[in-house]
Amino acid sequence: MPRIPDHLTGPGPSNPFPGIKVLERRLGREIPHRLGSNEGLDMPHRALRERFGDAMVEHVYCYGDAEALGVRQWLAALYGVPLEATLVDAGADSLIALALRMVATPGCTVVSAGGTYPTFGYFAQGQGCRLIERPYREAPGLLAPDLEALLASAHEHAARLVYVANPDNPSGHLHGDDEIRRLRAELPEDCWLLLDEAYHDFRDDARSAYGREVLPGVIRLRTLSKAHGLAGLRIGYAIAEPETLAMLMKVRIHYAVSTLTQAAAETVLDHHAEVEAHIRDVKQRRERLARHFRDLGAEVLPSATNFIAIRLPSAELAGRLNQQLLEAGRLIARPAHPDLGHVLRISAVEDALAPGRLTILEREIARLRS
Repeated sequence: MPRIPDHLTGPGPSNPFPGIKVLERRLGREIPHRLGSNEGLDMPHRALRERFGDAMVEHVYCYGDAEALGVRQWLAALYGVPLEATLVDAGADSLIALALRMVATPGCTVVSAGGTYPTFGYFAQGQGCRLIERPYREAPGLLAPDLEALLASAHEHAARLVYVANPDNPSGHLHGDDEIRRLRAELPEDCWLLLDEAYHDFRDDARSAYGREVLPGVIRLRTLSKAHGLAGLRIGYAIAEPETLAMLMKVRIHYAVSTLTQAAAETVLDHHAEVEAHIRDVKQRRERLARHFRDLGAEVLPSATNFIAIRLPSAELAGRLNQQLLEAGRLIARPAHPDLGHVLRISAVEDALAPGRLTILEREIARLRS
């Protein structure tokens, strides 16, 4: 097992506030009289009831289940992930921070691709880590984190953790399962692999056996923001060995996921046919959007996500077009990292396909082709 900092390997720290739901499960019965906590307060919440209804207020009174058992049971039932190998927290971003809190100590080295999802680097540097970034592999039709370079840096710098987004954000590239397994096998034994799978649901093989594997030395992160449409409520989950999750629980905020959020997640998971229909629609729009821009002459990179990435000849051109679109009220995404400044990312939403919506970009691509 990769290295855990010494201060977490002993018997503590332990969560001092497990919460009513956890206590009820331990007792095997309901606790009807809540006389020693905020859940027992009798705030009327008239304004909330008028605006959102009684059901909303019932979720407001209580802290969320610290173990999010209901959500985890749904995830296990729908995706086949072992219940004991799941941990729910406030979105993939929170899980990235949680993983770093468990693994990293000030001054240790972590490795990622230069330009990949920037929140990882933001959190790593805030944790006091030394961040090593390696350039993407670039070739016609290819823009991908360079796994060989990441592996070499992990050995050269005795890295504590390597971060890989798969599918990648912002390129959309998908590394094959065997590539990821080989990366983990060849990393230093005491180095963690943090595998960000926020866009996993948009893979064509998302329901494969690999998707529910618990990989030793790997912390897999997923979100309910993308395919499930819960970005504003902040909820995601990790898949890892139970021993690893026990360490994460030692450094986790007890009530990071609210009662309302958990109830909303369980409702959406209970109506999974709508999620599956949404994923199918996104994939169809993604292909329509990609075909449209390819027909205009753009280099559209392969994508296993809910967006397309267009590679332009220069960062200067991409920056100018991005600014023009923004001034016209069209918000797309351009990576802030200088290595990927020549890439524009467009979500596969119906609005992006509306005639005239992206005329500024379409005209420039057509001009480049002529």
